[in-house]
Amino acid sequence: MTVLDQARQWLAEDPDPRTRAELAALVERAERGEDAALADLADRFGARLEFGTAGLRGALGAGPNRMNRVVVMRAAAGIAAWLGPESGHVVIGYDARHRSADFARDSAAVLAGVGHRVSLMPGPLPTPVLAFAVRDLGADAGIMVTASHNPPADNGYKVYAGAAKAGGPEDAGTQIVSPADTEISAAIDAAGPVGALPLGRDWTVLGPEAVERYLDAVTALVPGKDRDLATTYTAMHGVGGRVLLAAMERAGFPRPSVVAAQFDPDPDFPTVDFPNPEEPGAMDLALAAGAADGSDLVLANDPDADRLALAVPGHGLLTGNEVGGLLAEYVLDHTSGPDRVVAASIVSSSLLGRIARERGVRYEETLTGFKWLARAGGPGQRRVFAFEEALGYCVGGDGGRPVADKDGISAALVAAALAARARRDGRTLVDLLDDQARRYGLHLTDQLSVRVTDPAVLSAAMRRLRAEPPAAFGPLRVVGVDDFAAGHAGLPPTDALRFRLEDRGRVTLRPSGTEPKLKAYVEVVLEVGGDVAATRALGSGLLAELMASVAGVVGG
Repeated sequence: MTVLDQARQWLAEDPDPRTRAELAALVERAERGEDAALADLADRFGARLEFGTAGLRGALGAGPNRMNRVVVMRAAAGIAAWLGPESGHVVIGYDARHRSADFARDSAAVLAGVGHRVSLMPGPLPTPVLAFAVRDLGADAGIMVTASHNPPADNGYKVYAGAAKAGGPEDAGTQIVSPADTEISAAIDAAGPVGALPLGRDWTVLGPEAVERYLDAVTALVPGKDRDLATTYTAMHGVGGRVLLAAMERAGFPRPSVVAAQFDPDPDFPTVDFPNPEEPGAMDLALAAGAADGSDLVLANDPDADRLALAVPGHGLLTGNEVGGLLAEYVLDHTSGPDRVVAASIVSSSLLGRIARERGVRYEETLTGFKWLARAGGPGQRRVFAFEEALGYCVGGDGGRPVADKDGISAALVAAALAARARRDGRTLVDLLDDQARRYGLHLTDQLSVRVTDPAVLSAAMRRLRAEPPAAFGPLRVVGVDDFAAGHAGLPPTDALRFRLEDRGRVTLRPSGTEPKLKAYVEVVLEVGGDVAATRALGSGLLAELMASVAGVVGG
């Protein structure tokens, strides 16, 4: 069947007038022989969006290789089959991106149509509120319609497991892992035409209590009375703004000054080139506002508010690794017991491991992604903190963790409590970073990405580095190599290499799971014998040498 035939068949089945009109115009151009239209059809119908542990994510548009109502309804049918024939309870949330509300309602209709009980969140809300609701309501599964910090043209679909599918109550509300993804994918393949799917209308729209219960749970993570702090906040055009302000107020903090141009949800993200706080320029408005307001701290969420970025006016942005170390110490200061577990991903700083060892707390290293981080530890152990360098943090307390996933709202509360305690003593988060350097050693990190046009180049590069590992990066010798493809340290196999360097430095390489690029994560560690600033300058120079060497080795 040609791509034109596939497109015509899609037109006959598509229930969405918008994507039908878009595709009909494209088919008409292709029938006239326009090369660009034929190439577009080949891209849309030559492949399909693959359902994985991260769910679905892609550009909006007609065709199986795009996010649209047909793809979403088939995904919902696959999830319904995965849950089994007995009626289950599914909670569905959505952000404010283009078509998110439509995709959420379509999913509700498909799930209700086969007899599942469906609860729809009361409006566009942060991803962690949905993850919390899965645990709070004892649901069998959760669906979040979001593309997080992807470009405006994208949307996506994430699945959370309830207790039975996750392996127990402690892991309820975690993102799915294998083999759930392959089971759902197979069920999607077997779903049949969307026109034949039974659709229901009997679902419940949750009330404001869904958000209220979340707010009660996360504000309980920040006990104490240190609340004197001036903050500036940006929602990055996403859905975190009102929930963040409510959380800050409920916890007793002064109302943050907001970046008005970025506060209300806007799926076009008009003030940023890329709605990700990590991207160059994305934080410019917030940094300028924080300086103008005389704030002690700048807080930023990504569009679905599951990530947090921090900046100290006069100092600039903190890295995700720096924030991870600071939040970990706050959590450990406010929890107790020998059963505590903290975790970081294999590409994050080794600082958390050092903190855990010195405090007598179990430390675990996992693969990248909170589907793994949220499952760290074993039976009888409390997962009190986990983080990854890409601005993701999961915080808990002695009463447990309200969200078994990264959460930019609760992390913002912990950061504010920590900064307020420091301010009481005339200090800032930068001073606390210096304290950590003196106690645990100075851990400096950086990363680079090498983008390619042909994904096969990535596999070839990793094979070359395995066959002929470099003897050194810059001035530091390679003293060992950890190959995660072989399931290093009992972890599930993944295509990543870690080069251990003398003096506790390391370089970790892995192909991106979502884009055609090779990512390199570099760390140097120096003991501080005297002046932290002098050690930091020395370390920054060494880190720059390593980064240049890594770029040469991997082709950046």
